[in-house]
Amino acid sequence: MEYDSDILIAGGGLNGPALALALAQAGLSVTVVDARPAPARAEAGFDGRSYALAIASKRLLSAIGIWPAVAERVQPILQIKASDGIAGQGAAPFFLHFDSAEIEEGPMGFMLEDRHLYRAFLDAMDARPGLTLLSGETVVAQEVAPQGVTVTLASGRTLTARLLIGCDGRGSGTALRAGITRVGWGYGQTALVTAIRHDKDHEGIAQQFFMPAGPLAILPLPGGHHSSIVWSETDSAAAAIQALSDADYLDVLRPRFGDFLGEITLAGARFTYPLSLSLAQSFIAQRLALVGDAAHGVHPIAGQGLNLGLRDVAALAEVLVDATRRGEDIGAPDVLERYQRWRRFDATTLALGMDGVNRLFSNDNRALRLARDLGMAAVSAVPGLRRGFIRQAAGLTGDLPRLLSGKAL
Repeated sequence: MEYDSDILIAGGGLNGPALALALAQAGLSVTVVDARPAPARAEAGFDGRSYALAIASKRLLSAIGIWPAVAERVQPILQIKASDGIAGQGAAPFFLHFDSAEIEEGPMGFMLEDRHLYRAFLDAMDARPGLTLLSGETVVAQEVAPQGVTVTLASGRTLTARLLIGCDGRGSGTALRAGITRVGWGYGQTALVTAIRHDKDHEGIAQQFFMPAGPLAILPLPGGHHSSIVWSETDSAAAAIQALSDADYLDVLRPRFGDFLGEITLAGARFTYPLSLSLAQSFIAQRLALVGDAAHGVHPIAGQGLNLGLRDVAALAEVLVDATRRGEDIGAPDVLERYQRWRRFDATTLALGMDGVNRLFSNDNRALRLARDLGMAAVSAVPGLRRGFIRQAAGLTGDLPRLLSGKAL
């Protein structure tokens, strides 16, 4: 076959560009097909949409040249506090408290706005030889042959590559067309997402309140007086809240939020996202691999969605680059199976773990409430357990790919 590029990536959100940069740096030619117009997203104003990046994710971004462009725009997460909560009653007396001073690597994570991260990716892709970004295009068909894959775009254009990678989200057309089925379920919850301004300085502390209807995460943003919130409610309650005026929306939020940061006001646009668990039955098919939400969609309870996707990116990039250097066919089944073995168990375990935590905490059963409060207090009281939880959340445990250790491929 004649190839337009070694690798074609369907989906240009964040995982797609990260993978493209890692592969292109190692000498592979890559084409990224992104349905969204790049300039419109890159030039967006503040809306509060942000990500909690683990230490390992920061190291990957450093290794592919992104971190220097965003380093001055991040908010370090210095502490994490998690507790049960009921609207109007404040936090429970027993809670988890993690402090970055307990590990040598520095802050446990970093908050970064979507608009800044995507802008950095866009600039880096534009400057990287061997990397082509096709914005405003969508893959509508794919055909696999023994030697490669051909995709058809909505414009009618066709492209060929040795390997197709789906980074196109939970409703992945790439996976669907390859016959990969999914398992999962909805939570009956919807996340309300926005940014708020508060009178008191957040001091780099991330807060998580486990409410009966679902968790409320309050995540610090740069400047000390802005935070991003991810607020889960039942589907019906969330729809009713989202339909309220800004003033009424705040009236519903305040009893849940509390007054520990003083008076709060809305500072960004308001979004909603239905919450569900979604796992692909396979992360690979003939000349195809899935990454990020295309492979696994998890509950945002621990803010691990993007971090989990970047773990996929690091593992797949290492497998493909090492295979190339050994002279192997990067689309061969045995090569792709190495990626699946590396990532499928970890991703599935984390997804099911977040599912279990959500089910344990999203209720008002008094017996369970007492048990989980005592459990959080016990973890907080044992330094070894605290440190283990911190290192795991920071992405510092397990069989880490080189990129997650900050090493170039």
